[in-house]
Amino acid sequence: MQNDELPTEVLVAVQRVFEQQSSGSSLNAVDALNSLFPNEASLAHTEAIQARLTENQKEIQKEIDSLREQLNRNQDPDRMQLIQEMISELLGQMSRIREKATESEAVVRSITKDIQVLDLAKKNLILSMTTLKRLQMLVNALSQLEDLVTEKKYNEISQTLSAVKQLSSTFTSYTSVPRVKQAWKRMQELQTTLRSIIDKDFDTFYLQDTSKGIKPAVIADACLVVDVLGTDFRSHLVERYVVLELKEYRRIFRTSDEAGQLDNISRRFSWFKRLLQTHELEQGRVFPGEWKVTWHLLAKFTEITRDDITTLLSTAGKSLTVKTLIDNLQIVAEFESSMAKKWATSYQDMLSATVSPNSRPPRPLTHAFDPHMGVFVDAQDRALSDMLAPHRKGQALRTTPRASLDTLNVEDGDDSSSSLALVLPSSTELFYFYGQSLEQCAKLSRGSPLFDLCNVHKKWLRIYAEDILTASLKRPIPISAPRKSIDSARFDVAQLKQASLVINTADYCQTTASELEDKIRSNINEEFREKVSLQDERDLFVSAISAAIVVQLRELESACESAFTTMSRSVWSNVSHVSGPSAYTAELIRTVEQVVELLKPTVEQKKYLRNFFDKGLQFTNSLVKSRPLKEIGAEQLLIDLQLVKAYLSKMPGEEMMTSSYTRSLSKSTSRLESLLKVIVTPVDPPEGFILNYTLLIGDTSFSNFQKILDLKGTPKNEQNHLLDSFVTITSTKDELQGTSFLSTLDMDPPTIAQLGGTLTSPAIVSATESIFSGLVSPPLSGPPTGSTDMGRNERREVFSDFRRFVSFGLRRDSQAPS
Repeated sequence: MQNDELPTEVLVAVQRVFEQQSSGSSLNAVDALNSLFPNEASLAHTEAIQARLTENQKEIQKEIDSLREQLNRNQDPDRMQLIQEMISELLGQMSRIREKATESEAVVRSITKDIQVLDLAKKNLILSMTTLKRLQMLVNALSQLEDLVTEKKYNEISQTLSAVKQLSSTFTSYTSVPRVKQAWKRMQELQTTLRSIIDKDFDTFYLQDTSKGIKPAVIADACLVVDVLGTDFRSHLVERYVVLELKEYRRIFRTSDEAGQLDNISRRFSWFKRLLQTHELEQGRVFPGEWKVTWHLLAKFTEITRDDITTLLSTAGKSLTVKTLIDNLQIVAEFESSMAKKWATSYQDMLSATVSPNSRPPRPLTHAFDPHMGVFVDAQDRALSDMLAPHRKGQALRTTPRASLDTLNVEDGDDSSSSLALVLPSSTELFYFYGQSLEQCAKLSRGSPLFDLCNVHKKWLRIYAEDILTASLKRPIPISAPRKSIDSARFDVAQLKQASLVINTADYCQTTASELEDKIRSNINEEFREKVSLQDERDLFVSAISAAIVVQLRELESACESAFTTMSRSVWSNVSHVSGPSAYTAELIRTVEQVVELLKPTVEQKKYLRNFFDKGLQFTNSLVKSRPLKEIGAEQLLIDLQLVKAYLSKMPGEEMMTSSYTRSLSKSTSRLESLLKVIVTPVDPPEGFILNYTLLIGDTSFSNFQKILDLKGTPKNEQNHLLDSFVTITSTKDELQGTSFLSTLDMDPPTIAQLGGTLTSPAIVSATESIFSGLVSPPLSGPPTGSTDMGRNERREVFSDFRRFVSFGLRRDSQAPS
């Protein structure tokens, strides 16, 4: 085509094809074009692609014709009529079969009608004979039972009564029949008589009335009858026996008498153990084992004693001492443990077995102490307060020979760490005390007192983290000598070592706190288990670690201040040639090396050193302050940067080198290298300078380009022309992003002293600047640093919209020969 534009109707038709995708069509024309033309080089093969598309069109058309022919064969009218006739005939046959089946069913019912009547009569006759036979057996059994009751033959009564109750259960629906009603009434009267007789015999046996002469064998047989009479009567007899056995106990151990006081509580258990021994040797032998009479005795004794202990503890009130409480609670716990060991069953299970399933399970003896365990918990609280009071005031305990945080004396020139404790002794003492108190409380109570003790532990963990560890970072180190310099590096050795001690101690505390939480959960009752959590306290120790790392970073920044000041005051615009690394780099590397070598042996968990290595030097801020840089100055800074990067790449050592540290260092230095490479590039010609900017920085930001010009020191009268050219050139580069790492570059950075931040927030460490501050998010966009052309393997869409496709077609046709 010679014209510059296609006809309007062609444009409209092509536009309609492209718009099909927005109306629900599954065809995406733009994606199809991009698949056929993945890059600009593929546009030269248009004829081959067109030929392939023509072949595809012919194959699709051939398939359409074949399907159309098959559809015509299947739609033959004669064939459809034949199928409909066959379906109609099949429906008629099914209707005739249904009629025949109905007629057959009526004939069968007529034939079997008389047989069904006879079967029903036979069934009723058999049932009547069986019922009469059972009624006769019931009447005979009742007569026999009546004679046995008169003679008090309990062994035979148990068998006969069991048979009578089993026979009578079949007449439940016939109680309206007079004869059955009479037998049923007679059976109830005999059971009432039996209960009365057995009740009297048991009372005689309980009271040990020798004049009556009730033998244990008779009572043992009577127990068999009691089992047949029902559980209610059995419970009545057992309760009666238990009350009689414990009657003397109630009299002797009244709470108003001396024997019933708290200091005589052990006598109660000795008395009960003698009662159990007598019971097992004498009366208890006649009771069946499944009656569990000894458990009933224990349950009733527990109920009486628990009520008495509750009364005594309430009466004691404020005069109740921890020693009295714990001593008596231990006596009670030992008794419960001995009973559980005697019958190989938990104390609570024995109590629960003596009540009905629907009743509330009785509480053990130790439950009476739970409302008063606050005395014990308060004592633990006071003991912890006394233990940590000297550390909270910044003073050491005089009675302990071990070093603590507040008495740590470190000489400024001492590089040895053998005399420095890795963890504060007060932290180990704290958790040892926790373990002892937890073990003691778990033996006494696993309910609310243990949960209250857990809350006390949480309280003092918070105090230890905030008032001792974190607060120690704010207090001055109690050393006689002032801060000294070490080879011109201005940092406080004692402050660095104290921060390491805080890191080690906080890490130990947060790890041990997790173990403490698991131990409490394993000992406490189920109802409190989900409420036990020390997560907030562990977070406080992590905050202390963060604050300590910030202190170390602050000291590092202070030490490097001299080198960065030298760098920022250097007049880079006057540098006429590159002569190797600058003098400040040697001072900077030496200072950092001194701080790192001091910290490595003092931090126990090396993961925190890796965290420290990921933070640090403020190289970019000093670079910005020292502008203008000019080309030669930027080239000199590139050499200095490579020297600093080489040291930082090996600073952690092989043991602590991690991929994250390497990636962080590479990311930061590559951005700074890109920045300096742009500054090194001459502004003449402007097109080359701007092209290098787009390749290295990769954005279209006007303000970012302005920053480069300011750093480079370009005069204001030249900047306007360069800025106009930048806008013109980047407006045609759609692949560039709107922002880059330069978007966060602060052209007026704070001073070194302002970078330390506060020491209280746990977010300090995460917010601290990276190794080369000022070059952070957003991530680098555009081509990789140092790249001058698009990667060969990079897949890029050629057509992003309809207009670009049409424009390409017009250019291609206009370039074709006439």
